[in-house]
Amino acid sequence: MRRISRRGFFKVTAAGSSALAISSTKKAFGMKEFKGYPDSMGVLVDLTRCIGCRTCEAACNKEHGLPEPEIPFDDFSVFDQVFHDGKRKRRTSDSAYTVVNRYDDTSSGAPVYRKIQCNHCNEPACLTSCFVNAYTKTKEGAVIYNPDVCVGCRMCMVACPFRIPAYSYHSALHPQIIKCNFCYDTRLKKGKPPACVEACPQEALTFGHRKTLIKIAHERIRSDPDKYVDHVYGETEVGGTSWMYLSSVPFDQVGFDTSLQHHPILDNTKSFLGFVPMVLGIWPAMFMGFHLLSTRGKEETEKKVSENK
Repeated sequence: MRRISRRGFFKVTAAGSSALAISSTKKAFGMKEFKGYPDSMGVLVDLTRCIGCRTCEAACNKEHGLPEPEIPFDDFSVFDQVFHDGKRKRRTSDSAYTVVNRYDDTSSGAPVYRKIQCNHCNEPACLTSCFVNAYTKTKEGAVIYNPDVCVGCRMCMVACPFRIPAYSYHSALHPQIIKCNFCYDTRLKKGKPPACVEACPQEALTFGHRKTLIKIAHERIRSDPDKYVDHVYGETEVGGTSWMYLSSVPFDQVGFDTSLQHHPILDNTKSFLGFVPMVLGIWPAMFMGFHLLSTRGKEETEKKVSENK
């Protein structure tokens, strides 16, 4: 049997490990240049038109067969709820895929209403954080979730920059993340607008191709600069989202996180992800090499001992 020298072994190990690392890195960076689907759909939410009627909440509830809320949709005392942080901020849950909040302390002096749901990011942090591939970004723009493969780790809840995914605690054996799915199965993939958009009586929600909505948003700002803040929230935040917003007051006054980066969350981990496959490729090979060299040395020692007897 041909023996390999120590130097030869390390040359082969380095070459093989480098090839494995490069191959693995390419796979890990499969979404590196992904910026969402160019023809994906979206929704433009104009906060200046929302009156807090909660019709969108009722439509979502009906569309998805959710339970009736404790406070009826026509009872606006829901806006007066104050939570532990002292702010009137309802969150989405397993019984409410979308909620409307009222913000009174704004620079306009008048209450502003904001609809909250999954923003369906172009490069979703929930998707990239899920190690069982329970999430999918569809060509229509929706970020959908498959409960059949979910293991309940809830990493997506931690990763989401908008704190949207909710967790269902109703069954310990069947963990499930709950969030808006853009009415994907019943409407979006058939070319229809989400139920909340169709139901809005104030036309505060505009459905269409994302790139067209961005043009519409900027045109509204240009045509009435005194009415709108000169920014389309969601156009670039965390790489862009399918749901975008216009506002008459600074976005941080109505609960938006204005500190978010303007590139995908995944970009923050690319250097780390590039290092991981290299480590996974080189270390096992090196340890295997140490084992082989150790074994070879032991065999040669035993042979010499046997010859001297």
